[in-house]
Amino acid sequence: MVNILYFASFREMLGQADEQMPAQHSTVGALISELAQRGDLWKQALLENTNLQIAVNHDVASRETAIKAGDEVAFFPPVTGG
Repeated sequence: MVNILYFASFREMLGQADEQMPAQHSTVGALISELAQRGDLWKQALLENTNLQIAVNHDVASRETAIKAGDEVAFFPPVTGG
């Protein structure tokens, strides 16, 4: 299984903070593609979001990052600060 976490506005937008999915995806991008099939909100938040922030096992990641069973994948909206 892969543990998936949704933070900040994604948590409210997608209606959940976390979930587990079978480890059948080789990359974060493949996982995102499957999640996006759930509907427009998922597609907008994850697939079409060019500023999507991703972490795999607490390390900054990209859509090309490999994932495997036991990994934690976290999605964050763009962060601004000042």
